[in-house]
Formats: sequence, structure tokens, C-alpha cells
Amino acid sequence: MAVDLAIDPDTIRMIAQKARAAAAMMDDTFEDGHEGEIEFDDETLSGGHGHSGLHEEEDDDLSREELVELIADLNVDEAAALVAVVWIGRGDFEASDWTMAVEEARGRAVGPTSRYLIGMPMLADHIESGLDALGV
Repeated sequence: MAVDLAIDPDTIRMIAQKARAAAAMMDDTFEDGHEGEIEFDDETLSGGHGHSGLHEEEDDDLSREELVELIADLNVDEAAALVAVVWIGRGDFEASDWTMAVEEARGRAVGPTSRYLIGMPMLADHIESGLDALGV
């Protein structure tokens, strides 16, 4: 089935990769019992020299931030197409309902698309399933 995605399939795949990386980072963070804490080196902890240990801060959310930026950079048509791909991958629509899914996504867009999608469990899996269902 040939559909006009209005968004480059490679961009969609990159979003899926970023979503998978962000989800993996979040899983690692919670498994380690580490929630974006600052790590100090031994010298800083022993009272060595001021704030030099702050550069050791880990940015656990980098993948998530990149994902947010990538989605935020999409225009209205691209965002609607991405949401439609996700909905098809999640089973909310059939691939044959592509046009209806895109129109529904465009009509229901109220806030940032990134906030909606990032809050979705298994986002990367839904994207990949949607692309497969559409034959992309």
C-alpha cells in the first residue's frame, strides 16, 4: 500500500531510535536507583576544590531532549503523519485507514506532539509496527 507520509521515512526511523534510546536510558536510571543525581569525584567529596565536581553531572535526559527537539521541529503535516503511523502501529487504525488517521491526528492536536508521544509506552515499537503495516 503506497501512502503519502508527508514526512521522510528516515526521519520517522530516527525518531523511533531516539525513542528507544530514551526509554532504555529511563529504564537504566530506575534500575540503578539513580534519578539524574549529580556525581562528584573523590577530591570534591573530600573538600578539595569547590565546584569542579559539577562537571561530572550526568545528563540522563539527553536522548529524551533530542527526541523532544526532533518532534518539535516537525511541521503540522509531518506531526500528524507521525501520530497516524503510531496509531496504526498501536492498532487504533488499519493501514487502509491512513487518510482518516492523519485527519484525526490533525484534528485532535491540542498541545505539543512531543509531549503526547513521549508519554506513550512502547513508542518505538508502535512506530516500527506502523511503518511495517504501511509497507514503508
